[in-house]
Amino acid sequence: MSALTVSVVLLWVAVIALAVLVWALSRQVGVLFERVAPMGALVTDSGPAVGSASPMFELTGIQSERVEVGLPSATPSLVFFLSPTCPVCKKLLPVLKSLRRDEKNRLRVVLASDGEAASHLPFLRDQGLTDFPYVLSQELGMAYKVSRLPYAVVLDPRGTVVAKGLVNNREQLDSLLNAHDMGHSSIQQYLGGDAALAQAQQAHAGHAHAHAHPHAQPQT
Repeated sequence: MSALTVSVVLLWVAVIALAVLVWALSRQVGVLFERVAPMGALVTDSGPAVGSASPMFELTGIQSERVEVGLPSATPSLVFFLSPTCPVCKKLLPVLKSLRRDEKNRLRVVLASDGEAASHLPFLRDQGLTDFPYVLSQELGMAYKVSRLPYAVVLDPRGTVVAKGLVNNREQLDSLLNAHDMGHSSIQQYLGGDAALAQAQQAHAGHAHAHAHPHAQPQT
């Protein structure tokens, strides 16, 4: 057997071995993706169900602005429930500002809380939120059954609830908007259906922490 023949045989053996390694690696990447896929916001069963009409509110904001929630509008709406005493809420404020700036003509962001205006006005000014609609309404939080903060609800232009859930980081907030864009109620449903959604809910429930709050509990 000539040296050339031996070289060709060894080359083909190396190519086949490399192909097997690439195939095995691709399978491991798929398994890894399933394990580290984004958890997404924790979707709760309380409040208006995804796909149902939102309760309708005509409110007056903290700066005397008119704020409508659940009524037909030109763009989808993100209603973000927060509290001045919620540290996770404050962490997400830069994300909301960026979202409002980038999606100003395609998404309306409404901030919602409850309590006395006197305790919210300094927070509004100090955090640079004067450009946002900001409403104080216990009835709004009760209508959506908000028990922990921060909590977000996405409504389509018709006022239908298209996504909702607890959010404690940018990825979870983005997951609500991404799920809406993909036509799913949650990122868990997109990744693996009802079983994945149930597993994600259990994981979130096991790691959630909360403070006492008059009407809702902020996450820590």
